[in-house]
Parts: sequence; C-alpha cells; structure tokens
Amino acid sequence: MTDSLQLLVELQHLSAGLLYISESDAPFETFLWQSITPESLTPELVRQLANYPPQTPVEVISADQFFALALREEEWHDEEDTQVVKRYQALVAALKENLSQLQVYRVGKREIDIWIAGRTPRGNWGGLKTKVVET
Repeated sequence: MTDSLQLLVELQHLSAGLLYISESDAPFETFLWQSITPESLTPELVRQLANYPPQTPVEVISADQFFALALREEEWHDEEDTQVVKRYQALVAALKENLSQLQVYRVGKREIDIWIAGRTPRGNWGGLKTKVVET
C-alpha cells in the first residue's frame, strides 16, 4: 500500500460517522487523483478532474473557513457534541499534517459538492469529498 492509500484509509477512519451539517447532512468520502501531478490545483483543473461542465462555478476557500463551525466548542454542547468537535479537530489536524496546499473547492450552486483537497507526499492530489445544500 502506498503512503497515499494509507492516508486515505486514515482519513476514512477519522471521518467515519461524521456528517457535515447543512440543509442536508452529508457523510465524507475519500478521493485520490493519482496520475495528476500539477504544481497547483486550480478551479479549472478541479472541474476537469471531477467531470463538471466548464461553466460550473468553483469557489476556493481555506480549510479553516470550511471547518470553522465544526471546530468550535460551545458552552451549550453536551458530551456527545464535545466528542464530535474533538473528532473534527483530529480530522482537520490529519488533513493539515498530511496534505500540502490544502484548500476547499466548493463546486456548484445550491447543491454544492465540496472537495477538501491537498497534495500528498507522493505528489498526488486527494482528500475528502462531501456535499452541502444551501437554499
């Protein structure tokens, strides 16, 4: 197993059971674009790699922006909520530790595909994918 595949297994384990909360709560899936080794991942390249039409809107944000609410501990959290925050903190730490050039690509409108992508130590691009619904 390559280090990229080991990383995907780790990310799958860390994200198992976590749902990204929006108007529809969606799970995380891992992905790896192995034969792609450009120096940077552009919105155009994300559209191409994920098979979106050229006119599909892509917004790029930081992982910190994307995960801000999930990482925030609140006074009103019960023990279960606190454990979910800690799991998100571990997930984000693993993403930042193992993926360089980590960015979040929001693709589409209303039903938005989220690609949390970075460069693996072997030069591939991979990470997590989820979906948010915003009306």
